[in-house]
Amino acid sequence: MDGEAPVLRYPWDTPPERGEAIEVAPGVLWMRLPLPMKLDHVNIYALDDGESWTVIDTGFASKLSKSIWTELMAGPLGGKPVGRVVVTHHHPDHVGLAGWFQSEHSAELITTRTSWLFARMLMLDVQTELPPETLSFYRSAGMDPEILSQRASERPFNFADVVAPMPLGYTRIKQGDVIRMGGRDWDVHIGNGHAPEHATFWSRDCNLVLGGDQMLPSISPNIGVYATEPMADPVSDWLEACERLSALARPDHLVLGGHKLPFTGLPTRMRQLVENHHGALRRLLGHLDEPKTAADCFAPLFKRTIGAGEYGLALVEAVAHCSHLYQAGDVTREMREDGAWLYQRAE
Repeated sequence: MDGEAPVLRYPWDTPPERGEAIEVAPGVLWMRLPLPMKLDHVNIYALDDGESWTVIDTGFASKLSKSIWTELMAGPLGGKPVGRVVVTHHHPDHVGLAGWFQSEHSAELITTRTSWLFARMLMLDVQTELPPETLSFYRSAGMDPEILSQRASERPFNFADVVAPMPLGYTRIKQGDVIRMGGRDWDVHIGNGHAPEHATFWSRDCNLVLGGDQMLPSISPNIGVYATEPMADPVSDWLEACERLSALARPDHLVLGGHKLPFTGLPTRMRQLVENHHGALRRLLGHLDEPKTAADCFAPLFKRTIGAGEYGLALVEAVAHCSHLYQAGDVTREMREDGAWLYQRAE
């Protein structure tokens, strides 16, 4: 689900090249690392603390990422050490090299407690085959039988495949904290929905906002339900967080997000992020006039064809929206003989 309006402005129309940086504000550098997926990049930022740098997010743990980081530290970072790594949330493209910075560069890791706990837990959860709970969850979502069979026969993706080992110890941040980075004081405001206890940072001294994946300009981040917490309601979490953060948004805020381009026009974008999901829920409710599985609901939710590479993320997002309507009492559900939940609009 995406949305964009002309009121959003992009001060830079071209992202930094490999090993290069763009100074988006005094002492604040914007850089990029590649990702091996459709969303083919993650933005990272470095804030000048004088004798060292604070880095925001890290990219995947891979030989390529480490090589690019080596180029960045020797080039745009001027050979000064990375003293701190701030992780906005626990997803691999953001936390992937945090442990490497801790172990190899003696950097301090700063993140929320939930992000650290999730990352540590997932690092230790290495699977050689899909566990029964995950297979059951996929069946309950109505996953295409051929895709389910293929996944059951393959070694599953493991968090540790793209995240460096994380040593014990981190520094916690939480809602209401103030952290000094790059010569500025930043208020910590916590988002939710895309990832639990997702940290965002709002400068008290200028118009900068470090938004992670909570505030992106031309895409909505994935809002998914997984086998680990099948009755989670991240759609409610997302809408609550967006409404709350909207009250902080100013038109002049320059938002430095985890993906896509830095932008201004945050109040409008926050309204779009909320309405994207309200609109999807309205379309979904109309679609559920007859019983359907979550996997039958891609068309009203995404309004485009979902390819094989996007299927998994689309499925967990469809589950999230169907389950949200179910938990709100707007739809009923009944389990089919094959273990799939059938959702239908309540009378």
